[in-house]
Amino acid sequence: MSAVLRGALRRLRPPRRPGPLGAQGRKEASSPSLGKDRADTVIIGGGCVGVSLAYHLAKAGLKDVVLLEKSELTAGSTWHAAGLTTYFHPGINLKKIHAYSIKLYEKLEEETGQPVGFHQPGSIRIASTPTRVDEFKYQMTRAGWHPTEQYLITPEKVQELFPLLNMDKVLAGLYNPGDGHIDPYSLTMALAAGARKYGAQLNYPVQVTNLNSRSDGTWEVETPLGIIQAKRIVNTAGFWARDIGKMIGLQHPLIPVHHQYVVTSTIPEVKALKTELPVIRDLEGSYYLRQERDGLLFGPYESEEKMKLQESWVTNGVPPGFGKELFESDLDRIMEHIEAAMEMVPVLRKADIVNTISGPITYSPDILPMVGPHQGVRNYWVAIGFGYGIIHAGGMGKYLSDWILEGEPPFDLIEVDPNRYGKWTTTEYTAAKARESYGFNNIVGYPKEERFAGRPTERTSGLYDLLKSKCSMGFHAGWEQPHWFYKPGDETGYKPSFRRTNWFDPVGREYKQVMEKVGVIDLSPFGKFKVKGTDSVKLLDHLFANVVPKVGSTNISHMLTPRGKVYAELTVSQVYPGEFMLVTGSGSELHDLRWIEDKITRGGYKVEIENMTDEMGVLSVAGPYARQVLQKLTNEDLSDASFKFLQCRHLKLSNIAVTAIRISYTGELGWELYHRKEDSVPLYSAIMEAGQKDGIDDFGTYALNALRLEKGFRAWGAEMNCDTNPLEAGLEYFVKLNKAADFTGKQALKQIKEKGLKRRLVYLTLETDNVDPEGNESVWHNGKVIGNTTSGCFSYGAQQSLAFAYVPMELSKVGQKLEVELLGKNYPATIIQEPLVLTEPTRMRLQRKGESPKI
Repeated sequence: MSAVLRGALRRLRPPRRPGPLGAQGRKEASSPSLGKDRADTVIIGGGCVGVSLAYHLAKAGLKDVVLLEKSELTAGSTWHAAGLTTYFHPGINLKKIHAYSIKLYEKLEEETGQPVGFHQPGSIRIASTPTRVDEFKYQMTRAGWHPTEQYLITPEKVQELFPLLNMDKVLAGLYNPGDGHIDPYSLTMALAAGARKYGAQLNYPVQVTNLNSRSDGTWEVETPLGIIQAKRIVNTAGFWARDIGKMIGLQHPLIPVHHQYVVTSTIPEVKALKTELPVIRDLEGSYYLRQERDGLLFGPYESEEKMKLQESWVTNGVPPGFGKELFESDLDRIMEHIEAAMEMVPVLRKADIVNTISGPITYSPDILPMVGPHQGVRNYWVAIGFGYGIIHAGGMGKYLSDWILEGEPPFDLIEVDPNRYGKWTTTEYTAAKARESYGFNNIVGYPKEERFAGRPTERTSGLYDLLKSKCSMGFHAGWEQPHWFYKPGDETGYKPSFRRTNWFDPVGREYKQVMEKVGVIDLSPFGKFKVKGTDSVKLLDHLFANVVPKVGSTNISHMLTPRGKVYAELTVSQVYPGEFMLVTGSGSELHDLRWIEDKITRGGYKVEIENMTDEMGVLSVAGPYARQVLQKLTNEDLSDASFKFLQCRHLKLSNIAVTAIRISYTGELGWELYHRKEDSVPLYSAIMEAGQKDGIDDFGTYALNALRLEKGFRAWGAEMNCDTNPLEAGLEYFVKLNKAADFTGKQALKQIKEKGLKRRLVYLTLETDNVDPEGNESVWHNGKVIGNTTSGCFSYGAQQSLAFAYVPMELSKVGQKLEVELLGKNYPATIIQEPLVLTEPTRMRLQRKGESPKI
């Protein structure tokens, strides 16, 4: 390392303001008054996210928007942020958030008259390993059906755009031309000016001291200056968000992380450049680097072992008076990243450092923010946990504003739903995951990614201890669930890859097990609710697009939004007259519960709803021998004549009480067995023993996915969500537009049907090699991207790849030839008649008619 740089590092002590970057010497005149005692919406927190929400709500015409900030605008994490803006995100709809933010920032100065210091020199992510090149190709397959510019570029192009790079290790670059950076302080002040212009009231310094929920769902917001009564409150309090949550009994899983970045003095080679350098992200070195005036700024993400959490703030709260302070820098922690940066950008060796910033950034366990209404508390919304608040602020302000004003999210972002966390997210778990997430900031993003810190949580099924050594476990909403099982000779463990890997053959074995014999799978992570009461039938008739099932029956039902989008898919069983069991996917548990509770409250329905998810275990037994195995354990008649498809019944198996539903996501003969969690081991053991002569064995969720795709079963979150309506998703069978009840979304669906569909879900086979579709890949026709896959896998029955995809109506006919992009290559695809394999009930029905069904 250069002696000059090392000396600079030793001499440096962090300032209280980041000189070249923003807030030093600038302080807005504050208005420490309330001005009013009532508001429609009270926003708590004046960082860039809170101010953006105030701006968007007021601009959309909402009156009485009040923002309360305890210190001054930008205090906390906003003022010291590095201000990076990028179109890139590995997620799907979060790209929309990034894109909206950048487009807003481009025109904000003109709209408000406030300069924002927005630079758009582009950005380049550097690939210096072959695996990283694969990752870029993987990401490019997901970029084609989005409007934002993104290119995979050669080393020569990388050097042309950033001539100061050492090109020895550069294999490729992922280039986003519209990326850059913005001054966070100026951005927030421009948003504040806009918010005031449209009528929002921004009050500071005003500390919220208490929150009281009233019986009518409104709130009393207590401050030293008086009380404001609000229709709703929105927590945008950054690293104070936990303190706000505690006022109403919530433990938001958030923790402050120490993030450091370094600013150099003028570098002659940088000063000599005629155009601003693009932002560089060296993924192996785990840092970002950009031009700052005539010098450079670079910020590393240390490993989980070296990075630092401010855990005392979680246990003791944020120190009173903390606002625009910084932590003591610790440059020893980031030395290896500094050395990596000097190797990649050699002019850094001669640079002197003028500033080191070490400030708090709030992390959630999975690095994504928590945005939306919170389950269990009426009219309490959050926009918290932003590890990347500057790029998210504009888009999330608009997203949340639209949701508040229109009663449903403008598009699907379940990955940031605050209700993805529950009571199982302890402080210890949050700390372990935040440490891991920070350290993994630039890790390779594989398909089917698993991260192991903080696992297992307290949320394990009754079978976890019995199965954990026999399989590769996946993480689902706090639960551990088997993905696939080991046999002698298998390469065990988690071996991620962009191509077929160690689970490929074992999953084929499990697929064959279910198709030819009988298999058992642990489905305990399902969300499970009990609904009963005078108005239970009336409620469900209003909630769901399908009819309410009769006593002893089950159906698949969908909750729709007012605009006719698919908010959720559940199985609904009427187990006793007026008493129902509702079952949803593990990731949708509190997402769905919040929606149902809201409908109950707004409609004044006399019902009780109980979340049974943690108390109840679920085993599914599926395959041609499923009936004969279970029949050995009960005197109940399980024959097809007595226990029909989509019937539910209370019975005893080996003297263990279960609610049995004849349904299976495999599409084969099968039952789901709902039981007390403490009965899982004896029930599983009895089933396995009874099935020994029938060759019974375990199977996991990977095989389940292959089985459901072959049967043409849709999955919520893939083929359907808040971006899709049930007609284009091929769910007409489950939507009863002619039923008497005016279910949510009914009128919108009628209009959609009348206007006609623009796109449709189709079923594709692909001719691939060692790679299979996962979902969200670009679909091509005649050299243009015309759609996207939603999910896919290898079909072990057909011995070729299979996928669902959305395409325009004119290209949706059976036999249509298309292409699907996988890892940078377009593979031939053909639309086929679905399903590839008929379900067992359909095969039985055709056999009874004397027809020969396809398997």
